[in-house]
Amino acid sequence: AVRTVVVDRARAACGDRLVGVVVLGSWARGEAAATSDIDALVAIDARTPLTRDLYRAWDREPLAVEGRDVDAHFTHVPEPGAAPTAMWCEAAVDGIVWYDRDGAVESRLREVRRAIAAGNVVRAFAHGQPYWKGAA
Repeated sequence: AVRTVVVDRARAACGDRLVGVVVLGSWARGEAAATSDIDALVAIDARTPLTRDLYRAWDREPLAVEGRDVDAHFTHVPEPGAAPTAMWCEAAVDGIVWYDRDGAVESRLREVRRAIAAGNVVRAFAHGQPYWKGAA
């Protein structure tokens, strides 16, 4: 039920610009606290600019599922071979793909996992917070 609600909301917000939806973070890892939200990576086509307007539109009608706010993180699918952002690294490690229009999201996540496995992108910690060395 959670998957359907989140993907339907992303489709309503993005229309035919929606490329994929990946859930990540503590909820995806099964480590969510009672107050944790659900983080959703919402990938849109590269022709659509990533602007604050996307977030404003999402926030006008906040989405909560099973008592948890759904926090959208709008992004483009990175070009093949480009250094992944920290968000894409996190999605590669523990993300759950809920929608992938044409396979581009899964393909990119596989590429990021290969970069992590090869040691080209490494997870490190500073003050207890993770970050990614080698990420864009």
